[in-house]
Amino acid sequence: MGVTVGMPWPGAEIAAEAEAVGFGAFCTGEFVDHEAYARLGEMVGATSSARVGTAIAYAFARTPYAHATAARTLAARAPGRVFLGLGSGAFTINRDWFGVPADRPVARTADLVRAVRTWLHAENGERVRYEGEFYSIDADVRAPVLGRVDVPVLLGGFNKGMAAAAGRVADGIIGHGLFTRSWWDDVVRPAVAKGRTESDRVEPHLEHGWVITAVDDEAPERAVADARRMIAFYLTVKTYDPYVAHHGWEEPVAALRAAFRSGDTEGMAAAVTDEMVEAIAVCGTTATAREMLAARAGSLPADVAYLAPPSFMVSGRRKAAYFRASLGLRDAVLS
Repeated sequence: MGVTVGMPWPGAEIAAEAEAVGFGAFCTGEFVDHEAYARLGEMVGATSSARVGTAIAYAFARTPYAHATAARTLAARAPGRVFLGLGSGAFTINRDWFGVPADRPVARTADLVRAVRTWLHAENGERVRYEGEFYSIDADVRAPVLGRVDVPVLLGGFNKGMAAAAGRVADGIIGHGLFTRSWWDDVVRPAVAKGRTESDRVEPHLEHGWVITAVDDEAPERAVADARRMIAFYLTVKTYDPYVAHHGWEEPVAALRAAFRSGDTEGMAAAVTDEMVEAIAVCGTTATAREMLAARAGSLPADVAYLAPPSFMVSGRRKAAYFRASLGLRDAVLS
């Protein structure tokens, strides 16, 4: 079937333009200023044929019941179009923002996926039961409101452990915007495949992923700088240390983290090397971006690639311009 080109939710107006030129998927993450399922409801109402889903919703911020009920509600409004992407989130966010346990995140996430699927697959007249290590369900729902709903459940997986869990228990994986050809081919895909060998699942495994995309024909240098800042901001997180070591980028990452600690955002961007930009992002002029996409053929996610504008220190107006500029890249992804 080939890759579907999508984007993070750009708002109803740009989404209509994107659907009109063949963009086939939209996703939403979440943060303190935007809740995933509320935004997904907006996406369902403002699109007609595109796949829509969370990529990702914070897994531990809600119960399995809450995730499944939200997905069930929205799937009824957009049959066959909704997917559910879950991510464990940072340990400190779970502890300090949500006040929930987040130890052993791989095992906890896998258990949550099974519990969510128990609710999604619940039939009328049958007791809803699940007993896992972290979650248990024993619900006698007498009202005739259930019935199996086939909503794909995907996991945001970065390192080997979560990627293997995605292969083992989920319908697919959602790749981070930092993913390179080497990280997909040498680390993530083998880990997913290993997880699949430990599963009895036979359905094709889905690959979604974000691609940092910043295109501006009038100010390409600014677009590249925004991409550099986004890369730098992501790499301030130590979770990605195995990825940094895999690519041999310890020195520039140490420099950008030092700049981040001192509040030097320009220094952060300057520490990101040209090699890193070329391996991670699609940026500059439209012509350059098309060349970068061609060079990355085979290193994009196999099913859905979200062309995602930088968000770190980028205004809403400039993000909208990046969204619109990316509309002209769809055929370059497919070629």
